[in-house]
Amino acid sequence: MPKQVDHEGRRRQIAEAVCQLADASGLEGVTLRDVAARADVSMGAVQRCFRTKEEMLAFALGHIGERVGARVAARLTASPAQSARTALGHAATEVALLRDEHRAEARVWLAFVAQAAVSPSLAEILRSNYTGLQTVFTQLISEASDIEDPERAARTLLALADGLTAHVLIGHLSPATALDVLDDHLRHLWNQKAS
Repeated sequence: MPKQVDHEGRRRQIAEAVCQLADASGLEGVTLRDVAARADVSMGAVQRCFRTKEEMLAFALGHIGERVGARVAARLTASPAQSARTALGHAATEVALLRDEHRAEARVWLAFVAQAAVSPSLAEILRSNYTGLQTVFTQLISEASDIEDPERAARTLLALADGLTAHVLIGHLSPATALDVLDDHLRHLWNQKAS
C-alpha cells in the first residue's frame, strides 16, 4: 500500500524551512536544495509541492501572514470584554513584531517585503495581507472613537507598526522605545475629535 502524504502539511513544512533559511541568510540564500535539506525531504518532494521557487516563496510568505493574522485574531478573542481601544493596541503590537520571540519572523517578513519590490506575485500577497489588517484596524478605530476618517487613521497606524519593525531590527530603536512610539501614537489617536 502506498504511503499517504499530507500534501498541505508537507507544504507548510517546506514553508518553515524557507523561513529558517531566509532568517539565516536572506531570500538570496534560499535554494531548492537547501530547502529540501532543511525540511528533511527530497528535492523531488519540494518540486511536487511547488512548481517554481517563486511559487514556493509565495506560499511561505502567505504562511507567515497567516501566522501573524492568527496571533492578531487570538489577541482580539482572548479577552472579549476588552475595549476596542485596547484590542487595537494589542493588534498593532502583534503586527509590529517587536517581541524577542518574533525577531526571526520580523527578519523574514522584511526580507519578503524587500523582494516584493521586484516580484509582482509577492507584492500581491503583501497587499492582500495589509488590506486585511487595515480592515481590522479600521473596524476597531470606528468602534472606539468618532474619528472622522477611520480608514486613514488605520492606514497610518499600520504603516507605523510596520515601520517600527524595521527600526527595531536595525537597532535604531529598542523594542521598548518602539512600543512607546506606538503607545504615544495611539494616545494621540484617541484624543482626536471629529471635525
